Amino acid sequence: MMVIGPNGEQMGHKKLADALTLAKYAGLDLVLMNENGNQSVAKIMDYNKYRYERQKKHKEAQKKQRETNKELKEYRLSVTIDIHDFETRVRNAKDYLVKGHKIKAFIRFKGRQMARPELGKDVLLRFAEALNDVSVIEAEPKLENRQMFMLLASKK
Repeated sequence: MMVIGPNGEQMGHKKLADALTLAKYAGLDLVLMNENGNQSVAKIMDYNKYRYERQKKHKEAQKKQRETNKELKEYRLSVTIDIHDFETRVRNAKDYLVKGHKIKAFIRFKGRQMARPELGKDVLLRFAEALNDVSVIEAEPKLENRQMFMLLASKK
């Protein structure tokens, strides 16, 4: 196997027993880095430190992924929504938008409400107008089957 020293220098091809002896004299561990292929590679290093740094990098990558993939919160409105319910949803959505997340507001039409989809569009536009100080419309209201939805994103 190819052995790499603690400072990154190549120590050449060694047998497993010799590599373990070198690691023991250095007070470090022999870590198998690449075993597939025709030549396996082992490195003399402090395994606990290596594992800690690897976990730290993984956590940082997850943190960056969460920042790029902000959550999408859904708010279900109604054509016949009451003023107080509407204001409550606006207030909650505003708190969510301030955090940088996106919002999907939608209306599900029931029965005869499908005859007047413009009423649902008015409610969605009124919702967007109430949130226009902290959000921008990412997708205009769009009707799909019995549901009309709109996407709002926070202002940068």
